[in-house]
Amino acid sequence: MASHRRPKQPSRTRVTVLTATAAAAVALTSQAAHADPKPTKSEVKAKVDKLYHEAEESTEKYNGAKEQQQKLEKQIGALQDKVARGQQELNTLRSGLGSLAAAQYRSGGIDPSVQLFLASDPDSFLDEASALDQLTAKQTESLEKIQEKQRALAQQRKEAQDKLGDLVDVRKALGENKRKFQGKLAEAQRLLNTLTAAEREKMRQDDQRASRAAGDRVDLGNEVPASALGAAALQAADTRVGKPYVRSATGPNSFDCSGLTQWAYAQAGAQITRTTYTQINQGTRIARSQLKPGDLVFFNNTSHVGLYAGNNTVLHAPYPGAYVRYESMNTIGSFQAAVRI
Repeated sequence: MASHRRPKQPSRTRVTVLTATAAAAVALTSQAAHADPKPTKSEVKAKVDKLYHEAEESTEKYNGAKEQQQKLEKQIGALQDKVARGQQELNTLRSGLGSLAAAQYRSGGIDPSVQLFLASDPDSFLDEASALDQLTAKQTESLEKIQEKQRALAQQRKEAQDKLGDLVDVRKALGENKRKFQGKLAEAQRLLNTLTAAEREKMRQDDQRASRAAGDRVDLGNEVPASALGAAALQAADTRVGKPYVRSATGPNSFDCSGLTQWAYAQAGAQITRTTYTQINQGTRIARSQLKPGDLVFFNNTSHVGLYAGNNTVLHAPYPGAYVRYESMNTIGSFQAAVRI
């Protein structure tokens, strides 16, 4: 006889699991439908350019801290040498004082009146007494010199210790800025990696065409340079077109932005400082309307600098991955200031 059992009902636990799985699948489908679309090439370029500008700001701060570190290390070395020499002089003075004290002890161990009473030759005693007075005077002078030297050494040691403290702070700033620009560059590279190789190559070719077009505009502008010095610096920088941007590089085969301007003016016979933050305080500040070829032009809160080349165009080292090139001022970033060396 056939069995007529009732069908087994799914357990409550199984129903709950199935329901949760279905809900998760619906949620994932909904998220996929509303996921952010892949950024376009122009969006990637805009974000990458922004990251490069931020990285360059950290690079310039790094360069400034590096320069300050080197200066402090020289100053500390000089102070430490000075302290060592001073300590030797102090030891010599102390040794001399000991010799004087021994001579005084030998000459003055007995009360002077007793010495006079016992002396067989009063004239000889008086000569010895006079010599003793001279020893005492020399001893006093030596003590004063020792005290003066001790004060000077204490001051020099404090100065060296203060500078060592400054050096610790500078090295900390170096590390922080290094982490910042490395982070920005890594983020920029991640964005670039979202593009295909063909898209990245197209972006590079667009930059090259824009640079050539900017260079052609300079030739057509034919503006009079600010000075013979500015003309010579611009001419020197022009010979570096096509050289790669490398962080903290100062030439002659790679540059960062302020490294290029410093190198160009050095070829013209003028020594300017290393970073954008110090270069902006050299020469004469001028308005944008007064720009002439050879002037220094600063962008993006003074974190970027280039040489004005005429016809609203700048010759500069743009950012990592790019090369020294001509570029329209309108595409570099926000104009900050201009300086004529």
